[in-house]
Amino acid sequence: MNPSPSAAGTVAADTRRRELAAAPFLVAARGGRPAHLPVWFMRQAGRSLPEYRALRRDSGMLQACLTPDLTCEITLQPVRRHGVDAAILFSDIVVPLHVAGVDVDIVAGTGPVVASPVRTAEDVERLPVLDAEQIAPVTDAIALLLPELGETPLIGFAGAPFTLASYLIEGGPSRNHERTKALMRSAPAVWHALLGRLADMTTTFLRAQVAAGVDAVQLFDSWAGALSERDYREYVQPHSARVLAGLADAGVPRIHFGVGTGELLGAMAEAGADVVGVDWRIPLDDAARRAGGTHPVQGNLDPAVLFADAASIASEVGRIADEGRRTPGHVFNLGHGVLPDTDPDVLTRLVDLVHRQPV
Repeated sequence: MNPSPSAAGTVAADTRRRELAAAPFLVAARGGRPAHLPVWFMRQAGRSLPEYRALRRDSGMLQACLTPDLTCEITLQPVRRHGVDAAILFSDIVVPLHVAGVDVDIVAGTGPVVASPVRTAEDVERLPVLDAEQIAPVTDAIALLLPELGETPLIGFAGAPFTLASYLIEGGPSRNHERTKALMRSAPAVWHALLGRLADMTTTFLRAQVAAGVDAVQLFDSWAGALSERDYREYVQPHSARVLAGLADAGVPRIHFGVGTGELLGAMAEAGADVVGVDWRIPLDDAARRAGGTHPVQGNLDPAVLFADAASIASEVGRIADEGRRTPGHVFNLGHGVLPDTDPDVLTRLVDLVHRQPV
């Protein structure tokens, strides 16, 4: 069930969060004028970094996500190397499913794979409930991170109910989400029961991170762009809204991001986001208008541009920064995650280039 307002207030009061009111990332996320244009990168913790690959050589993905000292070190690596304006907790969207007891693994080269897909009312009933105590490895990692990060904000995150549901129903990644869309339409009661359970799980996971001291949260709805706006509003938005409402009194910016969601930005903003993440497919100022014209935005350099020459990268950064100045607030980011073969030195130079843009 949804957390009560008093429970949400307890999370806001019972926190180890640092006082970082002047941090450029938090200023921009709240619609203020930061000292410089802030930047961080989705999937910055890992993937392209040789030090990450060395550290992960003997550890599976879920093992690394649930080993606090590993999580801490991996989260810190891009902050040290690139000088980004925010760290994002090293984790994966299936972590809450895994720690709750769902048989899910992250297979190299494939992604999350679910041993027993969820496709019936009975399957939904068998789903475990996430207990806050099961999140201890994640919150322990946050406790290690806070003193190490200094003045750098820490972003917590979780997968949104629709994206988690897609993995559970399909059994793994899917290009067309056939089984997901079929269940959504043919068994709406089962669908809403499933997303309700996942909304509870996601809220529990994020609230634990907030209580542990993260400075912002991001809700990833990676596959929401597969839906029409009509279907999104009917089948998905109410459940994402429940998650975001469960954090309304937590005192941290709530970022909502999906891929291919240009037609959904208004609905995603209405779900309760404070900041709307934008992929690279539409201009940033247009995205801000679609989101209602009142929300700060995050984005939106195409990750593939980082493989181009320096002049091309600089041109795109200047264009996006210019568009961002015409929005209620702008956090520079990629339009999706760092690609694995990205040169880390290019990312470091990109941070410096972004910081030199007018605000």
